[in-house]
Amino acid sequence: MRTLTKGTGPLYWVVLTATIVVFTAAFLLPLVWVLLGAFKPPAELARQPPTILPETWEPGAYADAWNFMQLGQFFLNTFVVAIGAWAVQMAVIVPAAYALSKLRPRGGNVVMGLMLATLMLPSTAVLVPVYLTLVDLGLLNNPAGIWLPAAANALNVYLLKRFFDQIPEELLEAARIDGASTWTTLVRVVLPISRPILAVVSIFAVVAAWKDFIWPLLVFPDPAKQTLSVALQRFAPDTPVNLLLAGLVLASLPMVALFLAFQRHILAGLTAGGVKG
Repeated sequence: MRTLTKGTGPLYWVVLTATIVVFTAAFLLPLVWVLLGAFKPPAELARQPPTILPETWEPGAYADAWNFMQLGQFFLNTFVVAIGAWAVQMAVIVPAAYALSKLRPRGGNVVMGLMLATLMLPSTAVLVPVYLTLVDLGLLNNPAGIWLPAAANALNVYLLKRFFDQIPEELLEAARIDGASTWTTLVRVVLPISRPILAVVSIFAVVAAWKDFIWPLLVFPDPAKQTLSVALQRFAPDTPVNLLLAGLVLASLPMVALFLAFQRHILAGLTAGGVKG
């Protein structure tokens, strides 16, 4: 570190500080505007030029938004969708990644390559065929219509496989010598030392299901079964702006709290390069 910073002058620190401030402001200012906007009355939100801090505070906007849009039901709907999508996805991608990494089936590299190729396709390219498949299966207005497509996640399979590749073969061989089956080795040896990457893909899965809009809009034509993202858009034309902003803040709080609670595990999983014996 001394070598890297020894020759740096004041200009370096000015540029570095300015860059950090600009990028931080770009990320935080929209969030701060939404958060504070919920405390402003609609007339103040429409004023030009806009105010930064509310001149008239309306702290009851959050409670009004919760009651006006009946957010409790939509929170429950979204929770069921997100947890189910996570559970189904983990049940599929963990064995798939383990098989591709350690069991090395014939044609495994081809399968992995085809999976990664799907990342190059825009999601809209497969929207119609997947939707027609769900219609044929009678899964409209059913959370399984979200869970099953969510199981096919090539990126998370790749992340898991890369982590599993770093696990020493000696650990697996010792388990086999002790009489452990393939499934037992996965559950009792591989998964306990894979907690960092499992936390990463779990959060990716939950966040993707929580914030998705297009797919829940198609799967849940019944308004009573819709998720938060769809319900907020449906209420938008007839809801005061400050209540809508309050609803957006409330909808984002669980994911922000999830990230803050598990950020250490996320960083550990993304930076893990191997397993030290």
